[in-house]
Amino acid sequence: MADDEDSSGRFAALYGKTLAPLRRYLARLLGNSNEAEDVAHDAYLRIFRSVEERDAREPEALLYVTARRLAINRLKRRNISPISPELPPLDSTASREPGVAHQVMARQEWSLLEKAIADLPPRCRSVLLLRKVELLSHREIADRLGIAISTVEKQHARALRLLKAALDDAFDRPPDNFPPQPNKEVRP
Repeated sequence: MADDEDSSGRFAALYGKTLAPLRRYLARLLGNSNEAEDVAHDAYLRIFRSVEERDAREPEALLYVTARRLAINRLKRRNISPISPELPPLDSTASREPGVAHQVMARQEWSLLEKAIADLPPRCRSVLLLRKVELLSHREIADRLGIAISTVEKQHARALRLLKAALDDAFDRPPDNFPPQPNKEVRP
């Protein structure tokens, strides 16, 4: 029984002597104090039996080598899977909100789209809005407007073609030509 107390006393002495320096060493190596605590804990668990059974001639050296290898393995896993299980501090995370430049560009693009839709011929505009905004099928649009399905399909295709041409033209122009002029459809 005295031998059991002696072996657990050796481990307790090693733990008390090395805990703070080992955590500092691992925190420098890993760059994260929480991970350093986890790795230190794992290292103590791995060497406990060796220290307890007096297999280790230099338990402190065994502890540091074990901890270093565990830290290196953790760093390798981090490089393979960079997603950290812990959340970064809120003050160091990027905002999920779009930046000012993105908001301005989105407003300008929205303005261009609204103008291009307003410049469409009335029937094309009606078909496009019923299809894209109200999510009606070609058959439902034909029934609502009292026209043939083939006419709806043609008007929808024409509206998309005119919109594409208007937006392509608007994005190809230099900013001093903003807003774009209405486009005229060119038939092949």
